[in-house]
Amino acid sequence: MNNPLLDFTDLPLFDQIKPEHVAPAMDSLLAQSEAALARVSGADFPPRWTEISAVLDVATERLGRAWSAVSHLNNVADTPELRAAFNAALPRITDFWTRLGADERLYAKYKAIDPSTLNPEQQQALRLALRSFVLGGAELSGPDKERFASIQERQAELSQKFSENVLDATDHFAYYANASEIEGLPQDVIQAARAAAQQDGREGYKLTLKMPCYLPVMQFARSGELRQRLYRAYVTRASEQAGEEAVQFDNSAVIRELLALRQEEARLLGYRNFGEVSVVPKMAQSPQQVLTFLRDLAVRARPHAERDVAELRAFASERLQLHDPQPWDWPYLSERLKEERYAFSEQEVKAYFTAPRVLAGLFRIVETLFEVRIQPDTAPTWHPGVSFYRIERSLPGGAAQLLGQFYLDQPARQGKRGGAWMDDVRSRWLRPDSGTLQTPVAHLVCNFAEGVDGQPALLTHDDVITLFHEFGHGLHHLLTQVNERDVAGISGVEWDAVELPSQFMENFCWEWNVLCDMTAHVQTGQAMPRALFDKMLAARNFQSGMQTLRQIEFALFDMLLHTDHEPEQDFLPLLDLVRAEVAVLQPPAWSRSAHSFSHIFAGGYAAGYYSYKWAEVLSADAYAAFEETLSAQGLPSPQTGRKYRQAILEAGGSRPAIESFKAFRGREPSLDALLRHQGMAPIELADPHNREAPNVHRSNWAPAGKLPAADSAGPA
Repeated sequence: MNNPLLDFTDLPLFDQIKPEHVAPAMDSLLAQSEAALARVSGADFPPRWTEISAVLDVATERLGRAWSAVSHLNNVADTPELRAAFNAALPRITDFWTRLGADERLYAKYKAIDPSTLNPEQQQALRLALRSFVLGGAELSGPDKERFASIQERQAELSQKFSENVLDATDHFAYYANASEIEGLPQDVIQAARAAAQQDGREGYKLTLKMPCYLPVMQFARSGELRQRLYRAYVTRASEQAGEEAVQFDNSAVIRELLALRQEEARLLGYRNFGEVSVVPKMAQSPQQVLTFLRDLAVRARPHAERDVAELRAFASERLQLHDPQPWDWPYLSERLKEERYAFSEQEVKAYFTAPRVLAGLFRIVETLFEVRIQPDTAPTWHPGVSFYRIERSLPGGAAQLLGQFYLDQPARQGKRGGAWMDDVRSRWLRPDSGTLQTPVAHLVCNFAEGVDGQPALLTHDDVITLFHEFGHGLHHLLTQVNERDVAGISGVEWDAVELPSQFMENFCWEWNVLCDMTAHVQTGQAMPRALFDKMLAARNFQSGMQTLRQIEFALFDMLLHTDHEPEQDFLPLLDLVRAEVAVLQPPAWSRSAHSFSHIFAGGYAAGYYSYKWAEVLSADAYAAFEETLSAQGLPSPQTGRKYRQAILEAGGSRPAIESFKAFRGREPSLDALLRHQGMAPIELADPHNREAPNVHRSNWAPAGKLPAADSAGPA
């Protein structure tokens, strides 16, 4: 009765949840879900969608919401006690969902449902459910089925261990620098490092591998020795190269076992490799199509990347007398070259982006384009730095209709997983038990620097882009008008299309009439000068070729790792081969970036990291519609915003993503907008008759009867 995890009257009681609540809550909710499963699977229970949902979905939705709260706290407020409680419950949770997804009685019940009795949303949800049963092992039997279940449980444990190792390895490192070592660092970074050292009772300046500290060191520290020290610590995190004190966090064995289990899972399901399993619920039709897409894009980007590197080497030699730049020098050189070429620095820009002002500007453009209102609200939270908001739509007469709510957790801190992501708290759902409409709630999580000396937090322009990116995911989840939970918002959206709304929102960070409203100098309060923005815009595609190849390197390694690689073999030679094929800058032999590649080993993107580039084609083309309809004042069109909202955001996963895209653009997607946005003009192809970019035709983009299914992880 007093367990906050069992209170579903409204929002999670994050301020009351304690580790000791986890086990009894899971006991109760698992028992209820087991009973619901037994009831609907019975021979006398009717094979009707609404009746099944009113019993089974209601019980499992509560289990999912409670476990989501525990998982979220484990990611943003990790403690030894909470981690222990989470890990103790994880096998039982995994076992239940695995058995549910493979239950042949329930599978038969769903197959017996008459689709003609369902509305279009329910029909799509049913198709996805049947697909998920197949991928969940429902058609396996005997020892194969038992082994499949064991694989799911072990994979869940290993993914969690991988994530813990990366977090612990990151938190473990600290270097206390002296004043001479930190020359060149921005003042706010110096102040934060000094305060962190004082909090530890140490002299000097505490430098960590958290991104608000690590990245400025790599970009601005004049000391090559300091950059090398942090670079080595960062790229060897969670590996055997990290040193004796950190070897306990080595992910090598975790990666090998995960790859072996994924391969075994694929073969149990009748596929040759895990890459084939991964693309079944995605837009891409095969791993080979993905590889062709990535390699084609690499060919287009390579000349631009080679030019980028040549310019860097020349600058380093001629201006800094650095004739043999090392990997830890490249970020520093890039920043210096950009400052010289475009006559501005990231720190100059950063002073204009105070977090409150940026957030107000973000809300303003969202409210204008999508005809909503965002209001601050109150809710129990897990940290004082977390804020809470509601999104409403105005109704005639001045009334407001609640569309959704979201938590925003911006600052980086100890015990919080790195990176940025969006995850759902609950989905929009016309509840079958009460007949009431449940509104969606989301988490938006970032890792930005906190304010120092009483000043508001300052964001880099990259931080601003990250905030817009995650808010795009949030809008996809929160503005849906679909009433069927399994296809509402991001649920049911193909994983290689789920980044469309997030990457779409990034484009507004480059529109002057949007950006100027979200800037105010931290000291003077003055808006950013247009001249400074013009310099930023000129530098927008600075080293875009290098950056594109870096993403392709990750994506190509990921897909090849899950298709052409034998798990018992060392995976590092494969990474070397990929780099030899596409990279223009090679890391040192001791670099171990794969050991902290959380997206594919702990984040739901296994054989799916290509999704960022795939969806970027969609998002760039979608944003081109706004560029084509700018007002005389250079502002995005609310009419285009309304069309985008209705075709993409409100539709959620209720139809294939290609249909939503065509409903908005009226045609198939094209690669042209992406190449134009990134400043990479098309190059001449070897075959003069083949000037079309692959993967933009209907035959390549459409799912060809393969239906999307919801992924369990939140998008980043």
